[in-house]
Amino acid sequence: MSIIGQIERATQKRVVKLFTQTLGYDYLGNWHERPNNRNIEESFLRAWLAGQYDDALITRAIAELQRAAGDSSRIPYDVNRSVYELLRYGMKVSAGAGENYHTIRLIDWANPEANHFAIAEEVTVSGADTQSSTKRPDIVLYVNGIALGVLELKRSTVSVSEGIRQNLDNQKSMFIRPFFSTMQLVMAGNDTEGLRYGTTETREKYYLQWKEPEEAPGLPSSPLDRDLIHVCRKDRFLELLHDFIVFDAGTKKVCRHNQYFGIRAAQEHVRARKGGIIWHTQGSGKSLTMVWLAKWIRENVPNSRVLIITDRTELDEQIEKVFKGVDEDIHRTKSGADLIARLNDTGPWLLGSLVHKFGGKDEDDVESFVADIQKSIMAGFSPKGDIYVFVDECHRTQSGQLHEAMKAILPHAMFIGFTGTPLLKEDKKTSLEVFGPYIHTYRFDEAVEDGVVLDLRYEARDIDQEITSPKKIDQWFEAKTKGLSDLAKAQLKQRWGTMRAVLSSQSRLEKIVADILMDMELKDRLASGRGNAMLVSGSIYEACKFYELFEKTPLKDKCAIITSYKPSPSDVKGEGDGEGLTERLRKYETYNRMLGGKEPEAFEKEVKKRFIESPGQMKLLIVVDKLLTGFDAPSATYLYIDKKMQDHGLFQAICRVNRLDGDDKEYGHIIDYKDLFRSIEGAITDYTSGAFEGYDPKDVEGLLENRLKKAQQRLDEVLEALRALCEPVAPPRDTPAFLHYFCAADTSDKDALKENEPKRLTLYKLTASLIRAYAEIANDLEEAGYDISAAAALKAEVEHFEKVRSEVKLASGDYVDLKMFEPAMRHLIDTYIRADDSEVVSAFDDMSLVELIVECGEDAIDALPERIKRDKSAVAETIENNVRKLIIDENPLNPKYYEQMSDLLDALVRQRKAEAIDYAEYLAKIVELAKKVRAPETGGNYPVSVNSPGKRALFDNLGQDEALTVAVDDDIRRTKKADWRGNIFKEREVKRAITRHIDDPALAELIFDLVVKQNEY
Repeated sequence: MSIIGQIERATQKRVVKLFTQTLGYDYLGNWHERPNNRNIEESFLRAWLAGQYDDALITRAIAELQRAAGDSSRIPYDVNRSVYELLRYGMKVSAGAGENYHTIRLIDWANPEANHFAIAEEVTVSGADTQSSTKRPDIVLYVNGIALGVLELKRSTVSVSEGIRQNLDNQKSMFIRPFFSTMQLVMAGNDTEGLRYGTTETREKYYLQWKEPEEAPGLPSSPLDRDLIHVCRKDRFLELLHDFIVFDAGTKKVCRHNQYFGIRAAQEHVRARKGGIIWHTQGSGKSLTMVWLAKWIRENVPNSRVLIITDRTELDEQIEKVFKGVDEDIHRTKSGADLIARLNDTGPWLLGSLVHKFGGKDEDDVESFVADIQKSIMAGFSPKGDIYVFVDECHRTQSGQLHEAMKAILPHAMFIGFTGTPLLKEDKKTSLEVFGPYIHTYRFDEAVEDGVVLDLRYEARDIDQEITSPKKIDQWFEAKTKGLSDLAKAQLKQRWGTMRAVLSSQSRLEKIVADILMDMELKDRLASGRGNAMLVSGSIYEACKFYELFEKTPLKDKCAIITSYKPSPSDVKGEGDGEGLTERLRKYETYNRMLGGKEPEAFEKEVKKRFIESPGQMKLLIVVDKLLTGFDAPSATYLYIDKKMQDHGLFQAICRVNRLDGDDKEYGHIIDYKDLFRSIEGAITDYTSGAFEGYDPKDVEGLLENRLKKAQQRLDEVLEALRALCEPVAPPRDTPAFLHYFCAADTSDKDALKENEPKRLTLYKLTASLIRAYAEIANDLEEAGYDISAAAALKAEVEHFEKVRSEVKLASGDYVDLKMFEPAMRHLIDTYIRADDSEVVSAFDDMSLVELIVECGEDAIDALPERIKRDKSAVAETIENNVRKLIIDENPLNPKYYEQMSDLLDALVRQRKAEAIDYAEYLAKIVELAKKVRAPETGGNYPVSVNSPGKRALFDNLGQDEALTVAVDDDIRRTKKADWRGNIFKEREVKRAITRHIDDPALAELIFDLVVKQNEY
């Protein structure tokens, strides 16, 4: 039997079998109907602790754990952190006042098999403040009765993203947030994409996929099963929780597979006392790898200390920020004497040292660093502890001189190098000799494949420089240098290059500015305001010239220069000679005009904040060297390079645009005005010559991809996926057929609209990707190999899918739900898809179809797309689906009322299908029904005293008893306290207020659930 598209239940049944038969978990059962499911199942925890500790201690420990997990006065992050610390480190409790304290270990981390691993499925958990009173995670993983993992499963045809969003919904305050207070791994999976994992409050884009370096023989063929075996086997599961979770300055994080295997490999090197290099590409979490490795060394190597050496202030500050974010205090040494004094003492265990500070310079100064250290060594110096030296960005600080000097003062230390870029061919031998072999590597192409960073698109642009009269330029030069000796003239020429370059440079910069302005209008994320760009200039002076040019364009006030330059009056002393602005004067005046009286540091901080948080208001940063490296350098979508760069500097710079940033950023763009890879001259596309010729080709494989070639490939892939998605649509594949497939074949089927939601979401995402892919190539179709007819056919197909998407969104009632993506899409549609098509569904920008019907009545139908409007059945089904969706969404707020509305809708659908009502009368009745659904106050005959949504909900569900409604409402308002939802004691008071008027327990519970969902209570 085929398992393709199998229902979730079949997948779940197989996964339960995997956990019990392969991984050795106990099966606790299907807990769908089991009452009072908790994240701390006391009976199982007590049973595991029994025999290890006295009953009184066990009771105290469980009470302490429950108190920490149920603390509703703190934010979820703090609650989860407190619970994690109790789980990891144990808790000190005493049997009673005056009794000795004992450490109670809730998990035996050292002996995984000594713990009780179990799973339960369909775990029904009561909601706290919800439109749905319960949530039911598919599978919950318990260790000693404590819920530590949760798994949502989807059928193979539904994206794993749906399971991730389900997990995120469940953690919201209106659902089952308290249940996640003990949770460590939060997972989702299906049989096509495998497993995705994160931890509590992990955002969707940061969910991770596991990858084993080598698959053991005999594993299941299903990627989901393989991933679960790797992640959830008992020893690995506990190891991930114990050694690879960190609470980092407000965000809980779990390791990626490259971090896990890199640290595991480093642990073996530590045990064998053999140094080496960890090369994990930019953006793959190198700083946290350092944190986890340092913490492991601290906990597993007696008397250990860690010294971290960096060569950039930004990196030094970054390392401090990361370690302090995880509550590890690092001492940043300020001089050679300070470093020696600290090494000579027994503490602190964690030290940071910045190379260039020792020479008082702003660049690498290994000589001064070494000299300052050697000068500071006092008599009797003896480094204390077992010292491990981490050298960050070791491709720069890998000199033998530094290593020899550090070895001289720390003869027994072990050295580990870290780098985010490959080692240069000429340095590789030296580096490997200094540090030892590679401990672990994670290359750029691997990170792209794993979705850790984005693929890069490369485009070389040639700015022609036309000199209209070389003879006149020579004459100009002679006139301006009259009176100078030949030697002086030669020196002047040497300084400026040739005057041809001088005079043409302004023109060249103007063309680059015009080029960027064009991109700002045409390129997806730049035009939408969701993305931004960086321009790398060759010098601070050129950066200022660029800024002056942009000041005269719409980018005025939306671009800024960020460099190391700080204007000072001393910069321009003696510069004014009456011959115009010198370079220094121009820099000084431009910078001061831009700063507007602000200090450079404050200005830079403000600009970076706007660039990151409000890209539509700060669209372009002009830089030279600053912001191109380091952890906190901002990411962008486009990087324009007008500076000669190569090797490490270029590698790190282009990684500014490879960071993840929402679904609409599918890759980063590199625009090269310097032809760094000689692509224009020689059509080179492998990028292993030119600026990267210093690397071994295999080390930079897949780093840059030709924009046009990859854009065409991406377009073909998305088109194929959309065609496959729409393949089952029935002939004649017109608008009604698409609406039947993606919405509901029968609008009286109350479940169909909800069941087809995953298909619709896939349609929306794929169509958005298609439009972006088409926009990327639309201006270069001829160059990409499309003739006129093929280009027209391609545009027609893209337009077809865009219209299908718009009509399905409208017909399903999803239109407003997803409008956050509309501005960027609308720009691309208007620019590339519908340039000659005046049809724009603008009436639905700010309201749903039902809202428009309530506002405009039958006239709202005129705003529907032509292909829907011309088919009376399509119009009817579109309105019915929208009304049905609103009923489904609003039903939990007032079940009785919306059940009546649902019955009225069913009756109207039946009349239409039986042709028992003419079209005009049907429209009038469906408009009237839409108004009742949208505004219940107009749809029911409510007494004057029943004058709010909450009271109307009570009235409808209390048999329309006005006196009882008023009494219950009044008692609830007098009883409820601030923030009562989710607080068990405050909730009990509200329940008692209800039961004072209602004897029937089931009805009282129903009314309590209604009250929880009403905003007014």
